[in-house]
Amino acid sequence: MSRRPCFAGTALAAAATLFLAACTPGTEASDDVAPSGQEAKGSIEFWHFFTDREAKAIDDAIAQFSDAHPDIDVRVTAGQDDAKMLQAISSGKGPDVGLSYSTDIVGKFCSSGAWRDLTPYIERDEIDLEQFPATVRSYTSYHDRRCAMPFLADVYGLYYNKTLLAQAGYTEPPKTMTELADMAKKLTKRAPDGTIEVAGYVPLLNFYEHTPQHIVPGWDAKWLTADEKSAIGTDPQWQAMLKWHKDLVDWYGYDNLQKFTAGLGDEWSADNAFHKGKLAMSVDGEYRVAFLTDQAPDVDFGTAPLPVADDQADRYGAGFVTGNVAGISANSKNPEASWALIEYLTTETGSIVGLSNAIKNVPTTSDALASPDLQVDEKFKVFLDIFEHPETSTTPPNASGPKYVEMAQEYVDGYLSGANKDLASGLADLDTRIDQALDLGR
Repeated sequence: MSRRPCFAGTALAAAATLFLAACTPGTEASDDVAPSGQEAKGSIEFWHFFTDREAKAIDDAIAQFSDAHPDIDVRVTAGQDDAKMLQAISSGKGPDVGLSYSTDIVGKFCSSGAWRDLTPYIERDEIDLEQFPATVRSYTSYHDRRCAMPFLADVYGLYYNKTLLAQAGYTEPPKTMTELADMAKKLTKRAPDGTIEVAGYVPLLNFYEHTPQHIVPGWDAKWLTADEKSAIGTDPQWQAMLKWHKDLVDWYGYDNLQKFTAGLGDEWSADNAFHKGKLAMSVDGEYRVAFLTDQAPDVDFGTAPLPVADDQADRYGAGFVTGNVAGISANSKNPEASWALIEYLTTETGSIVGLSNAIKNVPTTSDALASPDLQVDEKFKVFLDIFEHPETSTTPPNASGPKYVEMAQEYVDGYLSGANKDLASGLADLDTRIDQALDLGR
């Protein structure tokens, strides 16, 4: 059920390597778009990553598509991740239409030809791309190739336990990093031996959705330069961000945090630590609203934008956005019917609103966002506001896919553990290594 886009891991890297080895220019089938007027019909295979309650919502949407397109038979396979999809495509199999949780992989999908260029379809059917916010448009294309369409968006903010905050004398969530650190300390409860029983906030950046990707917008730190070189070592906000986290890690004690997080429940289960009152404040996506309603209805919680660096108070309200993206695979046997499905799922207002209401993801079109049928309460509205904030950002696409994010994650983990001592030189070295990796990925 995990939709975490940040870390595809070694399985995805291996799958990408297999695909690139198997892929030839002939697999880029964007030139064989059916002429205008050709009927979309026949069978297509659709893979997605959702499971359980969310997979049921996808099934309902496909049933509605089938009612509107009776000549297209959609065979759905749930629970498929990007690694499985790339492995299947590389072997000449796999889906006609794939739904990915990873906007970071779009650069690789587009540049390698794993997914077809959708521009001819978009131009032929006069799809208005201006209905999608600029950030969304940026994560569905790479250079001049648009190989994906946005399905729904994930927006990240702060969840806070109102009961725990009230017990500590707080009535509002933190807005700055200083406030977050102060509140985290006051909200933390320890046993006599120092063992953490309740954490005000977990400053490790590899726990649940507490990741560099989701936190970086609060510091306005940059990932890549305009010419797609690493900006991490030269952007002072990276040092400021990591020092803030290291200070709080040291206050808790790294070993204490490791012991605490090791004993917590799985992120996607009812035993999630926030559900159980083990976390007072937690970084998470808008979808957590539905999980809490379903799995922990007695938890009194609020949502808010993530705190920002103290000297960037005017950016409060912005955040990180990513999303699910759909594309037609390179070896699809029925691209016309595949496009009909993608067009329906990503531009049909009724379908988008229905899926948003069921899954509690953020709609990506202006009409869906403005629809009176969209179910919006005060908790969910916070994420809609973050989504539409002009400073909200995402990670920039690259032909190497998520490689630079994974390398940064590895370094950050070492730094917060105390293994990497010299932050400035470590980040400079990280720049060098990322640049080398990006050059190889092109």
